[in-house]
Amino acid sequence: MKISSNFDSGNINVIECSAPGNIRLSINNDKNSEFYQWFHFRLTGAKDQLCALRIENAAGAAYPNGWENYQAVASYDHETWFRVSTVYKEGVLTIQHVPETDSVYYAYFAPYSYDRHQELVSTAAMNDRVSLEVIGESCDGRDLDLLTIGEEGGEKKKIWIIARQHPGESMAEWMVEGIISRLLDDEDALSRELLNKCVFYIMPNVNPDGSIRGHLRCNAKGQNLNRDWHDPNPAVSPEVYHLRNKMDEKGLDFSLDCHGDETLPYNFIACFEGVPELNQYNLDTAYIFGNELEKTNPDFQNEKGYMKNEPGTGNLGMSTNLIAHRFDAVAMTLEMPFKDTVDSPNPKTGWSPERSIKLGYSSLDALRTIVERL
Repeated sequence: MKISSNFDSGNINVIECSAPGNIRLSINNDKNSEFYQWFHFRLTGAKDQLCALRIENAAGAAYPNGWENYQAVASYDHETWFRVSTVYKEGVLTIQHVPETDSVYYAYFAPYSYDRHQELVSTAAMNDRVSLEVIGESCDGRDLDLLTIGEEGGEKKKIWIIARQHPGESMAEWMVEGIISRLLDDEDALSRELLNKCVFYIMPNVNPDGSIRGHLRCNAKGQNLNRDWHDPNPAVSPEVYHLRNKMDEKGLDFSLDCHGDETLPYNFIACFEGVPELNQYNLDTAYIFGNELEKTNPDFQNEKGYMKNEPGTGNLGMSTNLIAHRFDAVAMTLEMPFKDTVDSPNPKTGWSPERSIKLGYSSLDALRTIVERL
């Protein structure tokens, strides 16, 4: 019996693995950071045995409240993921499961691999309506991929969609995969209409280093990218530095920043109520988007979410606030759960890649209703 995590997005430390009922583990911190919560590892040699995998430092995780009512995901083939019995008690997170094969993966959420990311952008780039640009390099020297979908120029609205500033929030790239897939569907009338009116700039993974390293929130230098937008330092946050510069170059009318929330069991948006010189028209447009998304996808709701900042108190280090202020544009952060949606649960999968993809589809329906307001 063995536990390993030396692979793409792997993260676990083995304290003891002496018997199926006595597997003691801990999660490693993001590099140069106190953040940790993401885990992803493989267990081999335990077929048909009841295993108790105890993550002993769960209480010190970035969001310990996120363990309440949480169920870990498991997979035999690294493609189909399902929820398994998980209990958080006295600071320890215990996964209980009887593997059906001698190889099983466990993770905080279904991973979105770097191989899949490369396949996503390369396949999209084969489409005549798509161009792929490497706008810079990450701290570890990886390409920062930007897809441009649609013809630039004229009076077209400039739509930006980004994901995985926080690398452990893999549901965000699953959602973006859904958006790209629908935009490139020649049989989808709504997508054709949107591409007649808009050009899309899509960055599916802003933080490839953190994704591969198995981080929760930080890049390879230990920077929380979604706090570095006000004055990004290219030495430690090149990802945001290059992305913000490209936004300055291209212009921006609408921004959707895709994330995941460890604690709240809902899909929701967070807007820019706290920015200086708030543009109420833009904020109302963002609210219309949220209302329309709730109509098109019952997995989404607008009642629960983050507390709204008082005017002038918003953190301009965060992308949504900075973008709304810098470009006088409609901007929002869309949050998805690591757990399940309380109002529309699926006990077998919880919130999942498939549901994230479908939410991506629905976001284009909502976008269509506000394009003329941008």
